[in-house]
Amino acid sequence: MTTMPDTVAGPRATREQNGFLPIAEYAMVSDSSSAALIGRDVSIDWLCLPRFDSPSLFGRILDPDAGHWQIAPAGDYEVERRYLPGTLVVETTFTTSTGSARLTDALVFEQGQRAHDLGMNPPHELLRSVDGIEGSVEFEMQLAPRPEYGLVHPLIRLQEDGVRTFGGPNPIAVRTTVPLHVESATISSTFNVSAAETIGFALRWAPPESTIRTPTAPDEVRARIEDTVAGWRSWEEEHDIYAGPHRDLVRFSARVLKGLTYRPTGAIVAAATTSLPEDVGGERNWDYRYAWIRDASLTMEALYIGACSDEAGEFASFMTSAAGGGDGLDRSLQIMYGVGGEHDLSERELSHLRGWRDSKPVRVGNGAWDQVQLDVYGELLQVLYLYRERLGELHPEIQHFVSKLADAAAGRWHEKDSGMWEMRGDPRHHLSSKVLCWTALDRAVKLADQLGMYAKEEEWAKARDEVREAVLTKGWSEQRQAYAQSFGSDELDAAQLLMPLVGFLPADDPRMKSTIDAIARDLTQDGLVLRYRNSAEGVNDDGLTGEEGTFVICSFWLVSCLAKAGEIDRAERLFDQLTSYANDVGLLAEEIDAKAGELLGNVPQAFSHIGLITAARAIDEARETTA
Repeated sequence: MTTMPDTVAGPRATREQNGFLPIAEYAMVSDSSSAALIGRDVSIDWLCLPRFDSPSLFGRILDPDAGHWQIAPAGDYEVERRYLPGTLVVETTFTTSTGSARLTDALVFEQGQRAHDLGMNPPHELLRSVDGIEGSVEFEMQLAPRPEYGLVHPLIRLQEDGVRTFGGPNPIAVRTTVPLHVESATISSTFNVSAAETIGFALRWAPPESTIRTPTAPDEVRARIEDTVAGWRSWEEEHDIYAGPHRDLVRFSARVLKGLTYRPTGAIVAAATTSLPEDVGGERNWDYRYAWIRDASLTMEALYIGACSDEAGEFASFMTSAAGGGDGLDRSLQIMYGVGGEHDLSERELSHLRGWRDSKPVRVGNGAWDQVQLDVYGELLQVLYLYRERLGELHPEIQHFVSKLADAAAGRWHEKDSGMWEMRGDPRHHLSSKVLCWTALDRAVKLADQLGMYAKEEEWAKARDEVREAVLTKGWSEQRQAYAQSFGSDELDAAQLLMPLVGFLPADDPRMKSTIDAIARDLTQDGLVLRYRNSAEGVNDDGLTGEEGTFVICSFWLVSCLAKAGEIDRAERLFDQLTSYANDVGLLAEEIDAKAGELLGNVPQAFSHIGLITAARAIDEARETTA
């Protein structure tokens, strides 16, 4: 059984010669509206306010000159950090030759919020409290706000109890009791903290219309952080519904999903960051601060397992309302949306940023938003099917919406598309898209008795059976002895691991079991699963150059398939291997570079933590079946 990583003291983090930290060095704090990433050197290197997808105020993770906020001892020190139990509040403890001290970081909730209200009306306030433990420690503070992804060097006005910035779209107010110095749009301070002494810092997003009062006194900063800690713990107490052997990991992953939730709408972003690369130095750098329909059904399942039906319901409501503006045969259902339900996510490049480890381009927006991906019909209908009991009697507009989704799947399943991996090459007959169209039709048939005049049960059942026959006959590769990436192909694709997970075939079906074995044997690096294989050089079939690491979610799908096929011990070993790659505070990124043993891609990745939750449950169910 794998548990959360132990807290271990170690030397101060050292930045690489190029100015960057490894992706695994970051922890996330969140107020369920935006997120900050904090390096193990206690530099806040990523913060977007007031939303996940707002332009960054601190962007050092993408360029050393794009803004940061660091508070650390002036000399050598050892450091250990952890999330306070039951929270996404980070506590970092420093030990120096003269004493020890603790730094606590939180994006705080509105005061007094508890349980299901957590995250509504956030104050957009980042608090940092430095507390002396023993002796005396000298600290240095450097705050370099760089709004608009580092383009703006704001004017900074010193005030009696802090500073305020002017210029650019994201002004901030910073309050503290220590003296501050301003030079070249950078705020700095040197101060000492002795045992039992507290120094507080408060940074607030402060547009002109803002009326929120920012705490100044150290005890007030500490009290507000403690209130947020109590808020997190009240949420977990009401959401602690998983009792299996991987309880700590599942509970933490559920908190990560809560941290990636945009509470005002219920949207869950794919990750907190943009453009952290799948291939170091390559172009596979995407903005993941949006909500994907592709992730929807597995997100729902994970929320039911690791959190509760309220979060699942809010997510389902967001997806159906956002998607309701583009469906039917005449318009492709969009694959992703902004956290407020926005449809236009046009992509652009930020040429002034170096990119993490010089991986360019840095992108904001996501050009895949207008791709044709036929799998989304199945994923959205699966969401509605999973949530059917809570929906009760379906309103006529929902009945009509379900019918239009099923009609689109029936009418379009035979078309080529870009596939769920958003390939930027030529469209193909992706097998996973066919399987998810089958899923759409299967769930529509099962919902038919709730659809009134809009039900077309016989028509949908007929189309469902046609899709199934096409997949079974055209999708099989005799050469691979596996279901292939697309019709007429002999290439493997990890998306075929979804076939047992959506109920298309049981995992122990001979051909399905052969597919699982082929993927485990031929589509892995050190046992971890790739989405698909690229050509060795030049532009690949997916329209992009370079390679990528192993995909964490695909590896967790393999865990689930192995468990469902009865290979429980093998599934458990792979589960333990995967979770061992989590960083020191338990976060998983999008990918793992199996050769280097490091995390790659955007972080933390919702899909990775969703995969952990669903794989843990699959192992539990398999063990219950054989008990």
